[in-house]
This record gives sequence, C-alpha cells and structure tokens, in this order.
Amino acid sequence: MRIDELGGRLPIVRDLKRVRSELETLRAARIREYLDRLLAGERYADPRRLARHEAQVFSQGGEDGTIAEIFRRIGTASRTFLEIGVGDGLENNTTFLLWQGWSGWWVEGNGEYAARIRGTFRAPLAEGKLTLIESFVRSGEVAGLLERHHVPAEHDLFSLDIDRNTYWAWAALGKFRPRAAVIEYNASIPPEVDWKVEDRPERAWNGSVYFGAGLKALENLGRELGYSLVGCGLTGANAFFVRDDLVGDRFAPPYTAENHYEPPRYFLARRQGHPAGFSDD
Repeated sequence: MRIDELGGRLPIVRDLKRVRSELETLRAARIREYLDRLLAGERYADPRRLARHEAQVFSQGGEDGTIAEIFRRIGTASRTFLEIGVGDGLENNTTFLLWQGWSGWWVEGNGEYAARIRGTFRAPLAEGKLTLIESFVRSGEVAGLLERHHVPAEHDLFSLDIDRNTYWAWAALGKFRPRAAVIEYNASIPPEVDWKVEDRPERAWNGSVYFGAGLKALENLGRELGYSLVGCGLTGANAFFVRDDLVGDRFAPPYTAENHYEPPRYFLARRQGHPAGFSDD
C-alpha cells in the first residue's frame, strides 16, 4: 500500500482511538457508580472496615490504598517487605512501597518476568533496596530459601500470590512474623467452607477454579499462625491479615471469613488511567 493510500485511512484510526477513550471513560464512570452504591450499604458503615480506603497505583485492584491504611493504623517497624509471586513487578502489592522508599525481597519463579524485573528495577536492585530471588516456591523448601537470602523473621509486610499452592506456602512460614500479610484467596469458595487444594508442590495452577484456598481455610490458618483476618479487597482476590498483638480495636470484628468475605468481582481489577511504570529511565 502506498503512503498516499494509507493517508486516507488515518482519520479512521483517530476515530477508533477516540471511541476507545470514550468507552474507557464511560466504563470508569460506571464502575465508580457501582462502587458508590456498594459502599453505601450498611455492611460498610463501620469506619474500621478497610474497603473505603482502596486505591490503585501498582496493585491489581485497590490493595495499595488498603495497605497504606493498615500501616496508618498499626505503624511500621522497619519499612521492609517480602512478596512471593510478583510477576514483572509492575502489578503487585509492594512496588508502590518500593517507590516510597521501602526496601525488601521479591521471589519470582518465572524466568521471563525475572529478566524484566532486572531491567525495569535495575536502580533499586543496584542500590540494595530490592533483592530479587529467582526461584519457584515449594512449601517444603520456601523457609530455607528465604533464610539463605537473609530475609529477616520480622518485616512489615508479607504478600503471597502463587495461585495453586498459596495455602501451603503460608503454612510453611510460621517462623516468619510480619506485621501484616496479604494472601490471595479463592473467592469461588463460600466463606463458611474450609477448603484448600491438596499439597502438591510440583503442580501449578491450571487456570481453573481449582486453586489455592477458600477464605475460611485461610482464616483458620492465620489464627494458628497468630494473625487475624481484618478485611478483603472488593475484587475478591486478596485477604488482609494483621498480627494479633497489633489488632486492638483498629479493625472491624469479628475477624471471620463470614464477616469479611468479598465475592469475585474481578471486573474491578482492570487498571484505569496511564500504564504502570517505575521510572522514566
């Protein structure tokens, strides 16, 4: 096709971009209306609930805002984090903390993602603010893996999202005592049902509903480890736990799956606004 022929089609391309932009704006407005109606319900009236504090910078949904609110209430000790299952680093629960001067450890088993992290986050890696551990996580090995890389037993935030075997990985980390934890849950499981996949560390998620653990199973495990379930994200993807000695009257009781469960609302997870980026280097 000649340039002069292509030129006649450029207005169509511009029109498509305009239409796409208008559709995104309409979608964002509809989601905002939906959230306003949802949060107006009696369920969210208690100011100790976390849902109103959701905000997205690098997180999949509103986790960035919720994490900030949790630490506003309980304070920080070291401004350090550990996240297992970080993807390429541009959509997870600790990148915004790194942006704000925190430091910590990322564990990622996908070689392609790890390579992207080394490129995008070369500055904090070089400065020692961020340590990347490229390794698949198996429940029987994860504690030793972290110890070999000098991850301290006490840090401020722990985030875990490895899809299929999340429950068993957290169960294996009882010697680690973060102040707060963000754990992926399977919102397809009703909140009163204590269910989790069997421990098969060689298996990965197959993309189906068969993954991880329901919220009741994680509530019970958290209690065994010394943590209270203090909330869930509105997308129905992540549960928030706070160490028992820090809970006080800061969060909405009872700390049960039945009280804090949120159903799958994965349509809320789509990013609004500009694409994520860590720097302009």
